[in-house]
Amino acid sequence: MAEGKAGGGDGDGREDGPLHEREAELKSAAQAIEALTRPAGTGVGELLLYTGAAGLGKTAMLTKVRRAAQQAGCTVLFARGGQRQCHEPFHVVRQLVRPVLSALSDDERARVFGPWEDVVGPAAGLRPPGGQLDPQGVRDGLDFVLTRLVQLRSPVAVLIDDLHWADPESLGWLAGFAVRARELPVLLVLACRDEFPDDALALQRGLADRADRRHELRPLQPASVAHLVRAALGARAEDAFCRHVWAVTAGNPYETAALLREVADQRLDPVEESTGLLREIAATARGMTLRHWLDRLGPTALRFAWAASVLDTDIRPDLAAAICAQGPETAAQSVRELRRHRVLTNTAAGRLEFVHPLIATSVYQSMPPAARTGMHGVAAVEVENAGLGLPAASRHLLEILPEGDGAIVDKLRRAAREHLAIGAPEAAQRCLRRAVSEPPADEDRASVLYELGCSALLTDPATTVNQLRLALADPYGLDPRLRVDATFRLAQALAHSDRVGEAAALCAQEASRTPPGPGRMRLEVAHFMFGAFQSEDADGPGRSRRLAQFHRTLDTVRLAFTDTDFTDTDPDDGAPGGAPFEHDGLAHAVAVLRCWDLTLRGADRARALALADSALPQGRLPRSLGWTNTTWGFELPGILGISYLYADRADRAEELFTEAVRAYEVAGWSGGHLGFAYLLTGMLRFRCGALAEAEDYLRRALRTAGRIGPGTPLHWDAVGALAETLAARGRVEEALALAREHAFGPPYPTVMGLPDAPTLYGRLLLAAGDAAGAAEVLTAAGAALDARRWRNTVWAPWLGHLARAVAHDQPERARDLAEEAVRRARESRTDSAVGSALRLCAAVHDAPRAAELLAEAVRHLERSPARYEHAIALVDLGEALGPAADARAVLTRGLELAVRCGADGLAGRARGLLEAPR
Repeated sequence: MAEGKAGGGDGDGREDGPLHEREAELKSAAQAIEALTRPAGTGVGELLLYTGAAGLGKTAMLTKVRRAAQQAGCTVLFARGGQRQCHEPFHVVRQLVRPVLSALSDDERARVFGPWEDVVGPAAGLRPPGGQLDPQGVRDGLDFVLTRLVQLRSPVAVLIDDLHWADPESLGWLAGFAVRARELPVLLVLACRDEFPDDALALQRGLADRADRRHELRPLQPASVAHLVRAALGARAEDAFCRHVWAVTAGNPYETAALLREVADQRLDPVEESTGLLREIAATARGMTLRHWLDRLGPTALRFAWAASVLDTDIRPDLAAAICAQGPETAAQSVRELRRHRVLTNTAAGRLEFVHPLIATSVYQSMPPAARTGMHGVAAVEVENAGLGLPAASRHLLEILPEGDGAIVDKLRRAAREHLAIGAPEAAQRCLRRAVSEPPADEDRASVLYELGCSALLTDPATTVNQLRLALADPYGLDPRLRVDATFRLAQALAHSDRVGEAAALCAQEASRTPPGPGRMRLEVAHFMFGAFQSEDADGPGRSRRLAQFHRTLDTVRLAFTDTDFTDTDPDDGAPGGAPFEHDGLAHAVAVLRCWDLTLRGADRARALALADSALPQGRLPRSLGWTNTTWGFELPGILGISYLYADRADRAEELFTEAVRAYEVAGWSGGHLGFAYLLTGMLRFRCGALAEAEDYLRRALRTAGRIGPGTPLHWDAVGALAETLAARGRVEEALALAREHAFGPPYPTVMGLPDAPTLYGRLLLAAGDAAGAAEVLTAAGAALDARRWRNTVWAPWLGHLARAVAHDQPERARDLAEEAVRRARESRTDSAVGSALRLCAAVHDAPRAAELLAEAVRHLERSPARYEHAIALVDLGEALGPAADARAVLTRGLELAVRCGADGLAGRARGLLEAPR
C-alpha cells in the first residue's frame, strides 16, 4: 500500500499542516466515515469525489481522509494513478489490493478468492499469467474478490489519488464497482483533475454522476494566503506583500507554497517594495525549464531525478540509479540532494516518490527528447532484468524510437501475450501496434498483424477485421496453417458484427485457393457453418444438399491424410491461435452442422439425434468442440445443444449448457461467451416451463449484451427470448415495452435469431391486438423460411400463429394453415412440436373438434419436457370441454402446472374458468 504524497496542509510539503478553507470538505468526509462505521451490519457505503485543478490540495484532502478512516478502524486500500504509468494495465488495482491480499492467511485467501483466483490473481500481480482472459471476466472477478474482502475486513475505505492518470483497465473496473458501493460497507474516495483522456470521459462522467458527495476544490482567498505567507515568512509580512502573493499565484496552494520557499531561500523581505520581484520568482518556482533544474540541482542529481520521473511512482532507488548509470554512493548523494530540495521524499515501504506530481511532470518535461528516449530504453532493460516482467517494461518500449530492431519486436509481442493473459487486450494492442511500427522483419509482419487482430477478437471486432485483412493481404504472407486460422477468426469477427454473409463468402473464397488438406477442409466446413447462420439464403436447399454430400465423402477424404496432417499447433506452446485440429474435429463439426440442418428442416428427430450423438464420443464434447476451444468457437456446441432441446432431449441440452456456464466462469470469460451461455440456459428453462428461472438467465444475457453494445446477435436474441418469456408469464405489456425499447422489429439482422425473430415479432403484434399487422409479418416470415426449406415448428411456429391472426376474417384459410403446421410437426416425430401445433390448430376450430385436438395435444405434451405448453393445452382443453364432467379436473391440473411454471397470466385465466358458473 503506497504512502500518501508529502504535501499535506496546502501543498507546501508538510503532511500535518492545517487545511485552509476546506472545512466543508472535511466535514463531508467525516460524515461519510461516520456513516460507514456504524454498528455492525448498518454501515452505509458512499462515493466521495474531490475534483480541482493541479495544486489545489486534493492529495492533502486524501491524506486527511485516509488518516481519519484509519483512526475510525477502517481497512484502508490506497492507490495513485501515474502520469507515465497510465498504460500499465491494472497498475492502480495492484496498488489497492496486492498488499492486503498477499497478507491473508490460506483460509482467508480461499474465502476471499473463491473460484476466481486464476482469473483475478494475474491481474492483481499475485499469480503468473496463464491463458487469455476475457476483460469482463477479470472485472467480474475483481468485483467478487473486493466484495468478499469487504465482508472479511469491513468497514473498508478505498482511496485513489490522481484518478485522471489511472490505467484504463483499473478505471473500467472501478466505474462498474462504484455502482455497488452503496450496497456494501465500503467508502470510495476519489481525487482527480478534469484531465481525463477522451476515451475515459464516459467513465469519468459515470463516476461523477454516481458520487454521493462531490466537492470541487477552489483557490484560496486572500486571507488564507496571507496566513500561509506569515506562517512561512513571519508575522512581519506586510498586507500588500501578502495580497500580491495571492494575485501572482491565483490562490493556488501548491504554487503559493513553492513561491514562499523561493522567497525564503532568496531572503527576500516580505514588504511592499519587494512585490515587483514576485512574478519572476514565481516563474522560477514553477520550475518548468531545464535551466531551472540544472541551476537548482546540478547535473548529477538532475539525472537521477530524470530517471525517477521515468519510473513515475513507487520508485525503487536501485532501478533509478541503474537507469541513470550512478553507483550506490553517487545515487545516495543524489537522493539526499533531491530530498533537500523537496523534489523527492521517502515512503514507508523504502521507496521514493515525488513530493508533488507537478514536480514530476516538470522534471520529466525538462529532459531533452534524446535523453528521454534513451532513458526509457535503458529503463525497459533494467525493469525486465529486475524481474518485474515484460508487461511492466513494455510501457518504456512504447516510448523509444522505431529502429527496425527485431529484438524489440519480439519483446513487444511477448508482452502483448502477457497482457492478454491478464485480461488487458487494449494494452496488448498498444504493444503490437508499436511492434508494427518498429517495423518487424518482412517475413514476420503478417504474423504481427495476425496477433494484433486476434488480440481484439473478444472486445473490438472492427479492429480484428481490419488487422486480419491486412495480415491476409500481406505480400510475404502467413504460414499456411496460420492463414487458415486468420481466415476463420476474420469470419468470426464478421459474423459477430452481423456480416455473416461476408463471413461465409470469405471462407469459400479462401478455401478455393488453399491446397487440399485439413486446412482447406476446415475452411469448407466454416463456409457451411456461417452459411447455416444466415437468416436468408438464395440457395438454402442447395447448401443443405452440398453439406450432406460433404458429410458423406468426409471419411473418404480423411483416409487420404495421416493423423499428423490433421494436428495443428499445440495450445500450450504459447503460439497464438494454437488449437487442436485432430481429424475427428472435422467429422464432429460436420455432424453437428448436419444435425442442425435437419433440425431446422423439421426432419425426423431420430436422424438428427443420431448425428448429435455421433458428435459426442463417450457422451461428452470432444476437445475440438469444447466451449472455450478456439478451433470452431462456441457456435457449434451451442447449436448442438439447441438441436437436442428442439428434439425433446432437454437432459442432453442441460448437460451441455451447464458445462458452458461452468467453463466460461472458470475461464473468466464473462463477456459475450458467458452471455451466450446464459441465453441458451434461459431458452432451455423456458422450453421446460421454468419461466422465472428463464427470465433470470435471459436478463443476465441481456445485461451482458448491453455491456458489449447494441446491435450484436446476442443482444437481439436476448431481447427476443426475454420478450417471449415475459409474455408467457402474462406480462404482455412489459414484453411489448421491452421490444419497443430495444427496437425489436424490422429490419432484422442477417444472422438467424433464436427464436426466429420475424416469427416472434409477428406473435408480439398479435399479442398487442394487431392481427392484420401480425398476419403480414408472419406471411413474409413464412415465405422466407419455406424458401430455405426450414420447417421446424418449434423454432419458428409461424403457421400456427398466422392461422390465429387470420381466423376471424378467413376461417377456412386459418384451418388449412393450422393443419399444415400439424403435418410438418408430425414429420419431426417430436412430441412437443406435435403437441404445440395441435394446440394452435385447436384455436381455429370450434368445439368439439377443438376438444379432440387439445386432448391429443395433451397426450403428446405430457410425454415431452415442454411443461408450459402442456399447461396451456390443459387450460385450453378444460375451457373447450365446457360443462363436461371432467373439465374441472383438467382445469385444476392446468392451474397447478401453470403455477409451477410461473405462468401467472395463465394461472389467473385458469382460476377464472374454475370460478365461473357452469
